[in-house]
Amino acid sequence: MSPIAQHLSQVRERIRQAACAAHRDPAEVQLLAVSKTKPLAAIRDAYRCGQRRFGESYAQEAVAKVRQLRDEPGFGDIEWHFIGPLQSNKTRPVAEHFDWVHSIDRLKIAQRLSEQRPKHLSALNICLQVNISGERQKSGTTESQVFELAEAISRLPHLTLRGLMAIAEDTQDLGRLQEDFGRLQQLFAQLKLRHPSMDTLSMGMTNDLEVAVACGSTLVRIGTAIFGARDYKQD
Repeated sequence: MSPIAQHLSQVRERIRQAACAAHRDPAEVQLLAVSKTKPLAAIRDAYRCGQRRFGESYAQEAVAKVRQLRDEPGFGDIEWHFIGPLQSNKTRPVAEHFDWVHSIDRLKIAQRLSEQRPKHLSALNICLQVNISGERQKSGTTESQVFELAEAISRLPHLTLRGLMAIAEDTQDLGRLQEDFGRLQQLFAQLKLRHPSMDTLSMGMTNDLEVAVACGSTLVRIGTAIFGARDYKQD
């Protein structure tokens, strides 16, 4: 068994145990493998282990990966998620090559994605990023502004509003994590009443996935626990 196969198995087991501890069905929690900065060999390894959802953060690097793998036999069913900050001059390649964008916090970016989404593709799935920890260095809309942003984006053609995304504070304080994730869960529940298309709560990473799953996450974004902190090297 390859290292990535072992790591994927371990992460899936962590998700299963976290879901069971929260009295949830493990099938409710999807795994997004964060492959940013990792080579194609790592993605191929994970794919062969059954992983189909991959997350990228840097547009130029990501689009090159998407193009190459879509041209290779057997990799055409990968679901590509853009999870990093998105500048207005990088929206077109993301609109043309990705299935999801998790990091929307401004209407202008959403408008550009809608305008630039090729008409022959299905609607681009959108998650709104909320700065749930209130840290200045983090991207994301505020809790008070997310309702207005959701309403505006829900009216844009070629986009489908699917959920919320947040990056928790880097802390060992479980109480703080529970508080932050809990507030995002409440926002998600309130928004779902207005926007039935919302079904995705994207929160939880390598160090806090258990807390996120306990607070209702439906998608965890895991990079380090799958691919390692250092550059992946093929055996």
